[in-house]
Amino acid sequence: MFSKNERDKRSASANSAGGVKAAPSIISVNLHIIGNLSTDGEVQVDGSIEGYITSQSLTVGEKASISGEIFAEDVEIHGAVSGKIRAGNIRIAKTARVIGDIWHEVLSVESGAYIEGQLTRAKNESADQEIARPFEMRAALAPEPAAQPGSGGEAGVVAVTRVAGS
Repeated sequence: MFSKNERDKRSASANSAGGVKAAPSIISVNLHIIGNLSTDGEVQVDGSIEGYITSQSLTVGEKASISGEIFAEDVEIHGAVSGKIRAGNIRIAKTARVIGDIWHEVLSVESGAYIEGQLTRAKNESADQEIARPFEMRAALAPEPAAQPGSGGEAGVVAVTRVAGS
């Protein structure tokens, strides 16, 4: 199915600069992260994350919970995920609870898994196609408009801008 060159390219991208396979990053069961994670390697989550995750490979443990978007080539879910998932290969185990839309090339769901959301098969136009990655957004309080008589001006209005180049 895959040529030897394609396998070599995939394994080389999972390796670090010196040709040595990098150890996976592990988020332990007692660790709670609020923020985004981005790596070219492998991530194993056993704790909880609030934010998006971008990686080559992601494993979500049975006790883990992720609230945010996932962008990866390979995803294996045993725990809870609430948010969109975009990945080439997705395996959802019987212990998984997924709430959110899923974009995939290959999807495997074990009997007993809970999924709530829309499943969309992504077109595989080339073997080197990369899953779309999120663009960075920054939010700041917008200046409050001048108070006008009779207007119930809304305090705390948020303006969101897209960062240049994304």
